[in-house]
Amino acid sequence: MSKNTREHILDLLKKEVSLAVNELTERLHITHMAVRKHLTILEKDHLIQSIEVKQPLGRPLQMYSLTEKGEQLFPKNYESISVEFLRDIQELHGEETIQLLFDKREKRITDEYKLKVQEKKNLSEKIKELATLQNDKGYMTEVNQVDEHSYEMIEYNCPIYAVAKEFMIACRCETDMFKNVVGTKQVDRICCKTDGDDHCRFVFRE
Repeated sequence: MSKNTREHILDLLKKEVSLAVNELTERLHITHMAVRKHLTILEKDHLIQSIEVKQPLGRPLQMYSLTEKGEQLFPKNYESISVEFLRDIQELHGEETIQLLFDKREKRITDEYKLKVQEKKNLSEKIKELATLQNDKGYMTEVNQVDEHSYEMIEYNCPIYAVAKEFMIACRCETDMFKNVVGTKQVDRICCKTDGDDHCRFVFRE
């Protein structure tokens, strides 16, 4: 019941943009105390936020709205649109243009990442920084040391999976980007979600 109530609160905030406790109480038909309990949990999970709005009379009103993390719970169709656009570009301009697009994306990310990764002293620190940057883009990464000279990085999520599944050049570009950012040619993609594996796994060697 609690989970359903919190989902209902998120739905209401998505539709109404912002609501006060009184308004939520009226819509949910539960007590103020119950509403506040759910709001506390949602705030703790960083799914909602609150601001004080001054009133002509009385105390300021606490208004609740979705955070960016809360917004991400609602379905987006970006990936399928991206795939459709890439198909159209391929049909209109050919395979070479697709290659150019992915090359451009690879260079842009490489330049962005290098600024932060090149400051690190050794391979271990560079890979950890790379993983942090990938995490910021939603890849759910994990880094483990394999032996004295090698490390593995696992990506449990692929935010561009639909694109990569159709245009596998995306995977090759990612591997090349890792090599350029970290500064080693010895980066091997051991597992890949587009090949049917559960996740993507890379091994970096000095």
